[in-house]
Amino acid sequence: MSLCGVHQHGRLSPAGQLAAKSPEGAPLAEKSVFIVGAGMGGLAAALRLSGRARVTVFDRAPRVGGKMREITIDGAPIDVGPTVLTMKWVFDELFAGAGAHFDTAVPTTRLDILARHFWRDGSQFDLFAEDRAALDAVGDFAGREEADGFLRFLGEARRIERMLRDSFLRAPAPDMAAMLRAAGPFQLLKVDPFTTYWSALGRYFRDARLRQLFARYATYCGSSPFKAPATLMLIAAVEKAGVWAPKEGMAGLARITAQLGMERGVIFRLGEGVAEVKLSSGRATGVITQSGERLDADAIIVNADAAAIASGLLGAAIAGAGPRMPNARSQSAITFAFSAATSDAPLDRHNVFFSDDYKAEFDSVFDRREVPRQPTTYVWAPPSAGDGAQRLFCLVNAPAGTASADKARARMIDHLAACGLSLDIKSAFQVTPQDFARDYPGTEGAIYGAPSHGWRATFERAGVRTRIPGLYLAGGSVHPGPGVPMAALSGMAAAKCLMTDFGLT
Repeated sequence: MSLCGVHQHGRLSPAGQLAAKSPEGAPLAEKSVFIVGAGMGGLAAALRLSGRARVTVFDRAPRVGGKMREITIDGAPIDVGPTVLTMKWVFDELFAGAGAHFDTAVPTTRLDILARHFWRDGSQFDLFAEDRAALDAVGDFAGREEADGFLRFLGEARRIERMLRDSFLRAPAPDMAAMLRAAGPFQLLKVDPFTTYWSALGRYFRDARLRQLFARYATYCGSSPFKAPATLMLIAAVEKAGVWAPKEGMAGLARITAQLGMERGVIFRLGEGVAEVKLSSGRATGVITQSGERLDADAIIVNADAAAIASGLLGAAIAGAGPRMPNARSQSAITFAFSAATSDAPLDRHNVFFSDDYKAEFDSVFDRREVPRQPTTYVWAPPSAGDGAQRLFCLVNAPAGTASADKARARMIDHLAACGLSLDIKSAFQVTPQDFARDYPGTEGAIYGAPSHGWRATFERAGVRTRIPGLYLAGGSVHPGPGVPMAALSGMAAAKCLMTDFGLT
């Protein structure tokens, strides 16, 4: 599918008008819903509401996808945001609800190797998707005892994921009572909310490299494994359930989702931000655009960082609708997209180059608020065109706020070389925390909302309903948390709550 119009036109009303009736031929929906933000949460909410309400999506950017974006290097696109698709069941459900088949709409390749890992001592380890291959690889890499520990770790991660999928991940808000009803108090305590993730990993792995490898999952929600709860081991189960590479990239996934929404009547107004959400008699009743246009609607879904609401960036009237401003911010990142000739280290699609001192990294990011001296580096290496140049996307962790890209780049290149990867860089594109702060207001450059530090953090995230009737939230800074599938779940939950409240089910 092509979505060239989403890039080129602020208003896509022609496509919307052509799809003004639901696929079943039902009359035009009576309720009008505005969605502020065309990131994955907003796109999922729009698609779920399509055919049930008149949906308009606003975004100040000229494209859909939020942090799911791409640039062109050597004449080919490369993702410079999220690069992996996990929890595919979320998108199977989302597309099926719109009468589409995800595998047909979004061709993907399921990866055999989840990631290739490198260390400065010359170690290299592939984590396989298939259980038997993964278990054998751990045994070959670190011994039989570590393989036994991996098997126990994976079993526990899967148990936690099964327990929390319906009672937590699908829920519209973090609800301790609902989780207790679903799992019982004794089972719920077994998700390890009071133990740090790093400490819990010590129960399963003596090999520091494996402990480091699985501790990295805490960074998927912008957190330190030394402060986050052990519950985050469920991410290991999520990855082992499958990692997919969309043919058109993750940015392509956003475009295709928007295209399907347009075919079902959704209107996109891109390059047109919202300055304020209007209230009338205590209800959300519309928006004022940045150009001053006043528009009425029956309900609003805000798919923006919850901090933008709390700080009044969408109007003082709704500032109290979101959660209080977090005392701490998640980590940010400095990212680079290169065209480079590589040598020595054989790259797979997803690669991680680890530092020697993992704790020192997180102390740098969260306590000293500086770029680590030896930054663990994620390298996304899509298949090469075979012309000798390799397109690479590289990411290092950094504190929210201000960070030096030049310093990060120099340290990263030195670290990669120490791990065996030499780069002859031809061209480069970079994004810093300052850029994230500019592009995503209210975040201060943090890209995951608040960090998941301590057991209370989970329950301090805002739910998708607010105290203002007709106003709902979506996105990675609200429940159930950051990441593309989690943002999609928040948008689906917001749409479900809205439909329930307005009798649209």
